[in-house]
Amino acid sequence: MSDVIALIFDFDDTLAPDSTSGLLADMGVDAAHFWSQEVGPLLAEHDWDPVPAYLYKLIELSRSGRHGAVTRQRLEEWGRRLPLHDGVQTLFNRLREVVRKNHPQVQLEFYLISSGIGDVVRNTAIAHEFTDIWASEFIYDEQDGILFPKRIVSFTDKTRYLFHIQKGIVGAASRNKPFEVNKKVDQDKLRVPFQQMIFVGDGYTDIPCFSLIRRSGGVAFGVWDPRHRDKRSRAWGFIQEGRVSNLNQARYDEEAELYQWLEEAVESLAGRISLNSRIYGG
Repeated sequence: MSDVIALIFDFDDTLAPDSTSGLLADMGVDAAHFWSQEVGPLLAEHDWDPVPAYLYKLIELSRSGRHGAVTRQRLEEWGRRLPLHDGVQTLFNRLREVVRKNHPQVQLEFYLISSGIGDVVRNTAIAHEFTDIWASEFIYDEQDGILFPKRIVSFTDKTRYLFHIQKGIVGAASRNKPFEVNKKVDQDKLRVPFQQMIFVGDGYTDIPCFSLIRRSGGVAFGVWDPRHRDKRSRAWGFIQEGRVSNLNQARYDEEAELYQWLEEAVESLAGRISLNSRIYGG
């Protein structure tokens, strides 16, 4: 029986303000215009998927030179400066301490699955907290400018990485085994069953993860960025459709309701694992 809990986060608008909009603003680009007038027509008129559409337009913007090239260095540097939501930097240690104190035999791991840009999120102040990070990735040209997407993480792509976590196919050693995740694994040999997963996300790309986790007995929390109240109605739809267990502002300080629900979910799961371990002898 597994003694591991996986707490899995989306990134943009979940742990931090939208990182791509922030990057654009930092470059001097009108982010609202980029999304509505550059990316929007690809979706409405040409049937693009939203994630490759924004990556493509970012490459176009970089090549235009109007605001300088989007280079690996620029992405990494933005990641280091990227602001995070309240309480995020101390969230992980607080939750680890809850488990360590009350259920020392249970292991709590954190994962990040994002449609954002990997070279941004891997350079944030919290990147080291995650056992693994999956995000959209670029290859770069001779001048280190973004050239082409080499990984696109969108909608149901995100659920693929839940299966990676479930089967323990994580870390650098798993990177050159893309089909390993499709192998059948007996239920009693799963490293992290879905019912021992907690998923936190805010957007449409998270819906497949919400649904899979909820349907399989895990916990799904919907969040909305309090700085963008217009996104609250979208998040409320997740409650109405039964896709999430709860809905809160994306705040993680100790007094925040979301943090308290996360602590309760982790404590409850850890307690159940401990009880089962005593009953079944490990």
